[in-house]
Amino acid sequence: MQKKTSSSSSSANEAMLRSGSFPQLARKLCVPAVLIMLVMVIYHMADVFFIGQTGDAGKVAAVTLASPMFSVLSGLGVLLGNGGCTAISLALGKGDYGKIRNISAFAVWGAVLTGILFAVIVLPLMNPICSLLGANADTRDFTAEYLRVIAVGAPVIMLTNVLPALIRADGSTTDSMIGNLLGTVLNIALDPLLIFTFNMGVTGAALATVIANAVSLCYYVYFLRAKGKIYSASPRDISLKKDVVRTVISLGLPMSCATVLSSVSGTVANNLMMQYGAVAVAGQSVAARIGQLVSMTVMGVCMGMQPAISFNYSAKNKQRLTEILIKTTALAVILGTALSALCLIFRDPLLNAFLDDPAVLEIGRVCLLAALVIGPFLGFYQISTTYLQASGKSRQAVIVSLLEKGIVYIPVLFLMSSLFGMYGIIFAATVTTVLSAVAALAFCYKDFRKELRDANED
Repeated sequence: MQKKTSSSSSSANEAMLRSGSFPQLARKLCVPAVLIMLVMVIYHMADVFFIGQTGDAGKVAAVTLASPMFSVLSGLGVLLGNGGCTAISLALGKGDYGKIRNISAFAVWGAVLTGILFAVIVLPLMNPICSLLGANADTRDFTAEYLRVIAVGAPVIMLTNVLPALIRADGSTTDSMIGNLLGTVLNIALDPLLIFTFNMGVTGAALATVIANAVSLCYYVYFLRAKGKIYSASPRDISLKKDVVRTVISLGLPMSCATVLSSVSGTVANNLMMQYGAVAVAGQSVAARIGQLVSMTVMGVCMGMQPAISFNYSAKNKQRLTEILIKTTALAVILGTALSALCLIFRDPLLNAFLDDPAVLEIGRVCLLAALVIGPFLGFYQISTTYLQASGKSRQAVIVSLLEKGIVYIPVLFLMSSLFGMYGIIFAATVTTVLSAVAALAFCYKDFRKELRDANED
């Protein structure tokens, strides 16, 4: 009876994944996913923007120095969320609704336990962690303030990373977007209230983030109880069987590794940049937030289409899969190029909106240029990672994901830093993304051709 009810409740989304036109898929999957990504960017921009209004570059630098630890938390959320999303999409293609309930329950309670473990580890080790992140006498106290609140709210933050990813699995991307939007609006409203009205500074920014996540979580709980008929958050449905745990972890590992390694790379880059002062770190931070408008939009297009890629791969519909991949790549490349051009044209007003400091702005202009010239390459890289993950090729996906985030980036970072100083650090990510995109595209093209040959032989 459960299987019949679950099947009927998601039949419309399944029909769209199976035979909907590409414009319909883009409208139903990509648009909400892009909005989710932009909401996330605005979410992270809010803290930097309002802290920037204090005019204290040290506080802006502190938020930047703390961000790798936030990325580690996000990476753990991606492990369970994106892994669960892909596993559910593949199970949906086979009509295995019992497994979907096992996967979702495992991901939800895994998120709760992981968040608690994060807090237990980080809170007692706050001082050494701040030193590892590159904080100095000017930024240490601010960095610790921010991290302390984030650590306490870690279970909530984990759940608001995992639940929207699971919800996207059957095409319910709009509901995923609504939860993100609620949190972002509240975060933007709370930031000035807590930072300025209550004079809480960096602590207020972190507290606004945690409260906003809690509100988003309330919406996701409502969705699971009222609409998410194929999902389960009941402890009774938790399964530790190999085909659940290994599937979720292996499918989530590529993007999770990339996210965590990105935080490691960010820590290395911040430590190198700190030798040029908090002003340099602040300039890089502001430019990075603006650059994320482009990179997260492209990621949203590719990740949004992931359920359709997984569904049709699992259903062995190679012709439709090929069409989806080609058109998604074209859309991602065109958007990445157009948005990069727009941000470059309006880079001064965008930078001035965050921090009106001539020294920061001078560095920020160069950093923003470095972040935006790679716009055309982002689509190729993201679709390569998405295809490998969506088709269940976790080992290959891990390799491709790690290219940009560390395997290539860290050596290039040290080499360019030694050759060109601060500007070498700034452009290291640019060089890395171009090299990684070319390598990832070649890797995926070879793999996809092999899939087509095997399908023809069958």
